[in-house]
Amino acid sequence: MTTDSNWTVEDAEQLYRVKRWGAGYFEIGENGNLHITPDHTNTDMRIDFKSVVDEINEIGIQFPVVVRFHDILRSQVRNLNETFLKTIEEAQYQSTYMGVYPVKVNQMREVVEEVVDAGAPFNFGLEAGSKAELLTVLAYNTNENSLTILNGYKDEEFMRLAMLGRKLGRKIIVVVEKYSELIALVRVAKEMDVVPLVGLRAKMNVKGRGKWEGSGGDRAKFGLTTAEMISASRYLAQHGMSDSLKLLHFHIGSQLTDIRSVKDAVTEGARIYADLHHMGFALEYVDVGGGLGIDYDGSKSTSDSSRNYTMSEYVSDVVFGMKEICDLEEVPHPILVTESGRALTAHHSCVVTEIVGEISASAMTFETDVAENEHVLVTNMRDLADSVTTQNNLQEIFNDAVDWKEQALAAFKLRVVSLEELAKIETLYWQVMKALQKRLVNTDFIPEDMQELEYNLSSQYLCNFSVFQSAADTWAIEQVLPVVPLSRMNEKPTVNCSLVDITCDSDGKIDQFIGESGMSNIIPLHSLKEDERYYLGLFLTGAYQDVMGDMHNLFGRLNEVHIFSYDDDPDDFYIEEIVKGSSVNNVLSIMQYNPDSMAQSVKKVIDKHIAAGEIKPREGVKWIDFYEDCLQGYTYLKTNRDK
Repeated sequence: MTTDSNWTVEDAEQLYRVKRWGAGYFEIGENGNLHITPDHTNTDMRIDFKSVVDEINEIGIQFPVVVRFHDILRSQVRNLNETFLKTIEEAQYQSTYMGVYPVKVNQMREVVEEVVDAGAPFNFGLEAGSKAELLTVLAYNTNENSLTILNGYKDEEFMRLAMLGRKLGRKIIVVVEKYSELIALVRVAKEMDVVPLVGLRAKMNVKGRGKWEGSGGDRAKFGLTTAEMISASRYLAQHGMSDSLKLLHFHIGSQLTDIRSVKDAVTEGARIYADLHHMGFALEYVDVGGGLGIDYDGSKSTSDSSRNYTMSEYVSDVVFGMKEICDLEEVPHPILVTESGRALTAHHSCVVTEIVGEISASAMTFETDVAENEHVLVTNMRDLADSVTTQNNLQEIFNDAVDWKEQALAAFKLRVVSLEELAKIETLYWQVMKALQKRLVNTDFIPEDMQELEYNLSSQYLCNFSVFQSAADTWAIEQVLPVVPLSRMNEKPTVNCSLVDITCDSDGKIDQFIGESGMSNIIPLHSLKEDERYYLGLFLTGAYQDVMGDMHNLFGRLNEVHIFSYDDDPDDFYIEEIVKGSSVNNVLSIMQYNPDSMAQSVKKVIDKHIAAGEIKPREGVKWIDFYEDCLQGYTYLKTNRDK
């Protein structure tokens, strides 16, 4: 085993796998702090995350916070576009790439603005799947050379907004998800005297692999069957709009884990495109949808939280796969479109939370000395604790300890064992379990019923945040997100932990982590110090997690800090913007409470107690002010060091 004295940052890397999931943006520095390289084109510029945390504290921003590294977001946009253009050149593909960012992945204004700005040189566009998102992209996707792709189910108002975009000169393509939408689109376009741009979404036979494989197949929610696509094409022709059919769209799922699914989908999609071309419909675009995955756990596998390919391999399969079929079918190479969002946004955002306490059943201490007339179960457990290091039958020790603890609980209910005796038995029981766990470390085989010892003996670190607000997918679909301490990684972590949040819900926890040899239900972290704050980062939260949080326990949104790299700064960064999170006043108002009325109600009650002489007037005024200050304050815990 690695000892405390020879622990290195290489050991920390082996444990936390930062380089494996960090995509070149994150690594452990020699000082044990997490470092960020926000721009792949400038590897000399590195940000020490501890410096970021220190500055957040200096300017008085309360944790937890969302930290956004906007240069990472911009870098990912450039990387995707440049990879496609480079591969297209290598393949001698006779068309180009025009990607779009699906706004649903992260609708935050700052994110959309950065994507649009970074994508401008590549004519990178936006995708909308709802009326509100369409209103957003009409305002923000002002590049007339980029695409606006409209997915999702649509009503007449949606169609009119889309045609308004066409009147404004935008390349807005309405993707038909069900046949009746096409009828409404043609009617609205004629009424508004606009030439629509139409896409058809194919219901694919190919299925993706992973949590979202239901996006393909006969039971897929969206898309037209083969018969419906042919009928839709002919319907457009009947109305003199054959030239309006511009795009074929397909999508087999988010977070595709297996590259074979991508290859199969491109092959099927290319065949459909070619046949529509042979039927006389000169489509210009093929939209392969989203699905470009993220390696959340660093395993480079087909697990739900990983992928067995790189971005470059994904792009190559799209470009070369489409070229091969088009050449065989002797049809033009279409302009390639993707709707990659997770791959662009995941890395740029993380949640930073402070550990505010430790919970451990095995950490309890109670006097276990021999007492006169003590129950035999206490004596037995004490004798077992005294001999556990010398006995060889570990299974028998375990069985005896569990049996006597269960007997003690039953005896307590019958008033045979006293409360103090039960406390002694529980204390001795955990002593036995800890001693067993130490001995099991050096054994080759651990019996099945003892395999949970490490987890049962682990601590729970109490994190000042809400899983339901800031990491909803870890609870809802057991999505693995990397968790890493932001400092002290040059020290050996000595406390095995799971994480619990500050909500009053037992599901508010994280107990799936990246381990040295696969997934683990515990994570080794450092012991807490009285005079030092200990911060954890929850990473790869920029896709969906930023915008999917709920109002569980009325915690609301976190404070946000936006970071830009800057070579001339001694720390290579500056805080460009601070976005305040939800106040108690905000979240109560959302839930239709009236905070002003609530304050008045409490004031009346306090005034009543003042009049009765039960509270002094000066004290009453302070309590009224305190209540009103709390209404204006942050919803999360305020530690003693925040005061």
